Amino acid sequence: MKFAYEKLDVWNKAVDFAVQVIEAVEQYSNGRKHYRLLEQIEASSASVAANIAEGKGRISRKEFVRFLYISRGSLYETMTFLEIYRRQGWIDEDDYYRIENLGIEVASMIKGLINSLCTDTAVPLKFEKTL
Repeated sequence: MKFAYEKLDVWNKAVDFAVQVIEAVEQYSNGRKHYRLLEQIEASSASVAANIAEGKGRISRKEFVRFLYISRGSLYETMTFLEIYRRQGWIDEDDYYRIENLGIEVASMIKGLINSLCTDTAVPLKFEKTL
């Protein structure tokens, strides 16, 4: 048995995004001089998928959409941190552009899900009794 959010393609893609971000920034070894920035980028990248999951666990369509917007905000925050890393030379350019493309894909999927939830009023978003 799976949790309902695990069935969402966007959640799976967001988890892939977080893993790639964490792997890329951890390659930069500077004695953790900028440990706070590292912690922030790890947290914001993980929050993208976490907020999708949390929203899926809510009972109303409106709450789910709100958490999708929060997820998108975490994605934008992560991309901002990655841009700082790129400008500082702390992340490989190829890694940056690979992650950026994945981030664009996740953002598009979040937008599509928001649009479908906001326009498909004929199908109520009901509470799922799965894990």
